[in-house]
Amino acid sequence: MSGGFLDQIFVSTKHWLLSLLVGAPEWMTQIASSLLSISATLGVFLALFALMSLLERKILARIQNRLGPNRVGPFGLFQPVADGIKMLIKEDIVPARADKVVHFLAPIMVAAPTILALGVIPYGRNMTPFAIDGGILFFFAVGSATELAVFMAGWGSNNKFSMLGAMRAIAQMVSYELPLIVSVLPVVMIVGSLSPDAIVDAQSGYSLNVIPHWFVTTPWGAASFLLFFIAGLVESNRTPFDVPEGESEIVAGHMTEYSGFKYATFFLAEYFGMFAISGLAVTLFLGGWHAPFAFLQFIPSWIWFFAKLGVLLFVFIWIRGTLPRMRVDHVMNFAWKFMLPMAFACVIAAAVWHYQARHLAGWLWSAAIVAVVYFTLSRLLETRKRFAPRTYRFAE
Repeated sequence: MSGGFLDQIFVSTKHWLLSLLVGAPEWMTQIASSLLSISATLGVFLALFALMSLLERKILARIQNRLGPNRVGPFGLFQPVADGIKMLIKEDIVPARADKVVHFLAPIMVAAPTILALGVIPYGRNMTPFAIDGGILFFFAVGSATELAVFMAGWGSNNKFSMLGAMRAIAQMVSYELPLIVSVLPVVMIVGSLSPDAIVDAQSGYSLNVIPHWFVTTPWGAASFLLFFIAGLVESNRTPFDVPEGESEIVAGHMTEYSGFKYATFFLAEYFGMFAISGLAVTLFLGGWHAPFAFLQFIPSWIWFFAKLGVLLFVFIWIRGTLPRMRVDHVMNFAWKFMLPMAFACVIAAAVWHYQARHLAGWLWSAAIVAVVYFTLSRLLETRKRFAPRTYRFAE
């Protein structure tokens, strides 16, 4: 049964723990409830961070036909523990002329917004840590603080490589925040709410008991999902958009002068950002915690959410093992000349779909708008003619 014991086991456990405070002042109960939600969210995603740090290297090794970590523990399972101990005991080196306060605060300021963003995502039925009406707005509001933290890291290090890396990161993140937010507008517009729970509820139900009513099954939803996912890759500084951390070009970008646990905090923030973007993508386009088929609704809702999250995280890793890093000017051109116009096209396509009563005619008109804009931009932005053919004089 979808509303059974296993589905609500974490909610029931929280209520049981709060029942121990019967008779306590209301403010104490509210604080305890918040602390339980924070502890559970942090515990789950810290464990997922440790697991992902191992799985990413294992999957990349498989893609590149090698073994990956296999020395520490059985099958290398204790590698995250070894990495954590190493980061904790490494010396914290701060440059002599660095702004020590800013240098110290930057890693905290990078990690805090990503942790806050995780608090508004529905992980299952009745399992939103902090359910607020403007959850989507809150997500992007706290996420935009990351740019300031990256600038603090570059400026506070008093290093030209760090500053250059920070500037490249900020330019890239600001550019892709626009298509990221605009690609969310169609969903907000169709649902009429900024609440993540309301968006998930709007995707309940099935056509013919087979096709889920997820927004990704519509033409505008599929296009918006791809745009959102690509922009999420950039916001997370992941391959092929990891230009700010291009170690072959500018050492390690804004993290060049960081070591030990401060560097680990940047690393953690990158993964938490990846979790937050993937979780929001699941919420907005992939039905949240709803099952893909009606006959599978007996499986607990939180299992479905984390299964979808796991698939998206695997795609993040798969892309890293497959694609080379893009050139920085290509990254910027792609944002302003392709991503942004396509995102606005999705808004128009969603409006047409909605005002055609969401029937087949609306589906076809929506697909036509997305296709026409895509092929028009593809022709206008054709780059093959701009580059002369290369001649390799000394290559066999």
